[in-house]
Amino acid sequence: MKNYKSKPPFSGKWGRTVILFCGDFPLYNGQKKVLLLIWHNGSKKELEGRTGIVTGGSSGIGYAIANTLAQAGAKVYAISRSGAVKSGMAPSAEGVIHVRGDVTDGARMAEIIREIGEKEGLDFLVNDAGITQKHRAEVFPMETFEQILSVNVTSVFRLCQLCYPYLSKSAYKGRIVNISSMAAHLGFSEVVPYCTSKAAVCGMTRGLAVEWANDNMCVNSIAPGWFPSEMNRQVMTPERKAAILARMPVHAFGDTKDLGAMAKFLLGDGATYITGQDFAVDGGALAYGF
Repeated sequence: MKNYKSKPPFSGKWGRTVILFCGDFPLYNGQKKVLLLIWHNGSKKELEGRTGIVTGGSSGIGYAIANTLAQAGAKVYAISRSGAVKSGMAPSAEGVIHVRGDVTDGARMAEIIREIGEKEGLDFLVNDAGITQKHRAEVFPMETFEQILSVNVTSVFRLCQLCYPYLSKSAYKGRIVNISSMAAHLGFSEVVPYCTSKAAVCGMTRGLAVEWANDNMCVNSIAPGWFPSEMNRQVMTPERKAAILARMPVHAFGDTKDLGAMAKFLLGDGATYITGQDFAVDGGALAYGF
């Protein structure tokens, strides 16, 4: 019986397949039949083969999104100031690579993106890094206002610019998902600069979606409701918490896995015709009437 060279594994729509054996099998009448032994490991992961960046990936929403995307098969570079998961949190999922960098440092961001893009290409960018502070508007320090805009707006635009050359060449159609907020649509007292910054993110998302619509890219945003995060804890008081829960139709805070699921959908094969949209994941808060 003659053995042929074994075939390497290959992936397709229905999963990963390996030809274990291929050879001539002699029959009793002198004729031969080709015998194939094939192993198939089931469905291909939804984002398998994709590489991308998630900012703010050391904790909170960014950490949850990075884990969800990695579990779906993506290779995720999680950029944060610490370059590691915050103390006390579980290790990131396999496939998440932590990178140290401040999103306001343009030179460092250019270095990171160039290194990843030239070596592996880029298929997606999730802009999650964000900050806020709580002060009444009439006494809000201008230097703090400018810092919030620098992190929440300027850095988002810069990262979109830097990633554009690689995303526009993605074999999967490049995707940008910006994290906006309910604060882009509703007024919240004592966090006016944050509201301002997130409204700007929504405007930026729509503008980029239109301008880059014919450049092999989709640009969308996700507006989280109230989720457990360090940033929310900074502005939360018992009175505000009670008011928030009373106003939300589901009367509960969200689970960040839902935000990861939304991001995964927007990066997947089922969202190639969706662009310029802001998706609320908020327990019905934006739908609430009077």
